[in-house]
Amino acid sequence: MGAMDDLLGPRQIAELCESLERAAPDRGFDALLETTALLGPLSLRARTDLAASALVGIFPQYSAAAAAFRTALQDPAFSGWAIWPVTEAAVTLALTQGDSQAFDDCLDLLAELTPRLTSEFAIRRLLSADLDRALARIQAWTADPDPHVRRLASEGTRPYLPWAVRVAGLTDRPDATVPILDSLRSDPSDYVRRSVANHLNDLARHAPGMVLALASRWQESGTPESAWIIRRGLRTLVKKANPDALALMGFRPADVAVEGPHSETVLLTLPAVLSFDCVLTNRSAAAARLAVDYVVHYVKASGSTAPKVFKLAVLDLEPGESRRLSGRHAFHQMTTRRHYAGLHHLELQINGIRHGRLEFDVSL
Repeated sequence: MGAMDDLLGPRQIAELCESLERAAPDRGFDALLETTALLGPLSLRARTDLAASALVGIFPQYSAAAAAFRTALQDPAFSGWAIWPVTEAAVTLALTQGDSQAFDDCLDLLAELTPRLTSEFAIRRLLSADLDRALARIQAWTADPDPHVRRLASEGTRPYLPWAVRVAGLTDRPDATVPILDSLRSDPSDYVRRSVANHLNDLARHAPGMVLALASRWQESGTPESAWIIRRGLRTLVKKANPDALALMGFRPADVAVEGPHSETVLLTLPAVLSFDCVLTNRSAAAARLAVDYVVHYVKASGSTAPKVFKLAVLDLEPGESRRLSGRHAFHQMTTRRHYAGLHHLELQINGIRHGRLEFDVSL
């Protein structure tokens, strides 16, 4: 298995058992310890589910588990990736109990646990079970003194949170989390602001109009923190050449002469790096602010190509000014991208408009 899977291994499970045995000495945790023999072929998510299932079997009801977990929080060793199955077990027990008291207390417990390891994955099932009730309680976290809890309010409610189960209500009602984002848009913690920006970028995938209206409203307030979030949160819309997003970021249509892209190497054998350059000249009588991206058209298994946009530079050109830009793009096999041999090409994208065409051949 991969290195990520080993984040929750036999050592972490054994340490979790020790912490819980000290917190609840009247209970036996042999069933949890026995899961260590089964971890080998499992993914991180499957290991988490296995350990969580064992914990659910150990505790007869939510209140007993919550009491043990809160007692364990007094132990500094009760931390790390072993917390993930703890959060999942707590949610399973609370939802099985099925009453509002357990639901609300479980949300509180996840907030208490999140500084030890984020509760962002476990909270998703509570959001699915009762979105409005969960969001009302989560809203209060935006004023919590702990940045881990404030981040959980944003990160746990992201529509497309990586590794997490999807919550239909978050995509069906894109405005549901706006009050949370409004409360956190000027947060003093970079850790929190990054989550807000990623949340905004998620929303832009299915509600671009709402995101642009929200960003415009934030821009009017002029806080440095929200300005950074807007730039980060609109990044996908800018790459997609959304004209309203470009205009909001100050990238308006410009009369630019483009030379290139050029490269001295057009034959690549993986692993390889494509180096390229271009020259941009502002031909207009006014200064031009430019978002310069480049688009790699990757060959797919079928032989067709698919584009992906990458950032190159943001620059300002005075009337008549020229600027040479250079870039480097690596080609190597990755778990997230499989390369195929064939004729690729690269274009420049300047304020949303495509320019030039550099063809290059990739062999494996």
